[in-house]
Amino acid sequence: MIGIAGAGAFGSALAVALGRAGQDVTLWARDPDQVRQMAETQRNLRHLGSVSLPQTVSVTAEIGGLCGAKAVLLAVPMQSLRGFMAGHGRSLDAVPLVTCCKGMDLATLNGPTALIRQSQPQAMIACLTGPSFAVDIAQGLPTALTLACESDAGGEMLQHLLSTPTLRLYRTTDVIGAELGGALKNVIAIAAGIVIGAGLGESARAALVTRGFAEMVRFASRMGARPETMMGLSGLGDLVLTCTSEQSRNFRHGQALGKGIAPDSRQTVEGVATAQAILAQTLRLGMAAQIPVTAMVAQVTSGRIGIAEAIHALMTRPLKEE
Repeated sequence: MIGIAGAGAFGSALAVALGRAGQDVTLWARDPDQVRQMAETQRNLRHLGSVSLPQTVSVTAEIGGLCGAKAVLLAVPMQSLRGFMAGHGRSLDAVPLVTCCKGMDLATLNGPTALIRQSQPQAMIACLTGPSFAVDIAQGLPTALTLACESDAGGEMLQHLLSTPTLRLYRTTDVIGAELGGALKNVIAIAAGIVIGAGLGESARAALVTRGFAEMVRFASRMGARPETMMGLSGLGDLVLTCTSEQSRNFRHGQALGKGIAPDSRQTVEGVATAQAILAQTLRLGMAAQIPVTAMVAQVTSGRIGIAEAIHALMTRPLKEE
């Protein structure tokens, strides 16, 4: 049995994909009403609409239902992960834990695997990330992701356990790089959305994404990531997806800001908190001047500067070599 903690769109989509591949899956949701709805309809109407949950997927509101799993996928929002582990981490002893959230914890400035390690120091921990929309996974469309685990043997075991005919996993031992790729691309996606929302055009978006990617590589390398990881699915691949599609919540958030309208506050937009966390990290490292796009997103999303001021600041930076 594979356990999934978090019955949002992504957790439910993974349950569908794994269940269709013949895996027994237990999907945990914290809301008993949501559990009842899914059990009665065999659908997650709130997040996946008419997509049916396979009969091999069971739903529970009891965290103990995940005990004995071959692995537990943690598909809770990044800013909720620390609280989830504090409340439920001890119930997941001796189980490989795979984080599926993207971002950095605003309170601790840690990524997801570091947060899990604080609660479960002996656990085998991995990170599942890369270019993917939940609806594509749920509909069985071909998707490729990165599975990062410091243990190559553990990563290989999880790679075989979690791959399906429509979900192809590539493994790496560069957990830091995989995590940061998934976190940083959300920030750049907000910036790309601002560019399009403000009517600056496709050429401006291409320039913004390119310079944003340079920031991603620069910061991730400083944090100990391998540059080649950023060139893969968890970095460049995810960046391309989220900066070019209105399915991306981060892109839509930026697009609304660029248009001067209030973004949808009902949806989790991880790039907002991540931008603040990255800016705080770079201030500690003395490299804040090297991440102008991220700094702009942090200031715009917090209301410290307006869109016109942000654009002017980026366009009037000193001229230099690429």
